[in-house]
Amino acid sequence: TKSMRSDGGYEVIKKAIEKLGKRHKEHIAAYGEGNERRLTGRHETADINTFVWGVANRGASIRVGRETEKNGKGYFEDRRPASNMDPYVVTSMIAETTILWKP
Repeated sequence: TKSMRSDGGYEVIKKAIEKLGKRHKEHIAAYGEGNERRLTGRHETADINTFVWGVANRGASIRVGRETEKNGKGYFEDRRPASNMDPYVVTSMIAETTILWKP
């Protein structure tokens, strides 16, 4: 979002990631078939039952780029969706959870 890419955006990103963690199971259920075989915790993935995020951590559920942390603004990457996911479903879930949802 624009607020994530603007000054102070890193705090907005961290709040969005916190919301994603609270809805981890719902997101996993919609993120494509076969994720239980892919998200094993090995080979640069987080375990399917564990939500973790980190800066430059390719083994996390959510990866924040080193430049994002350094600049205090930027983007994050949700590494959980499978290649067979429905991009409309996943995009709408991420937007709904991170922008609209009030936990």
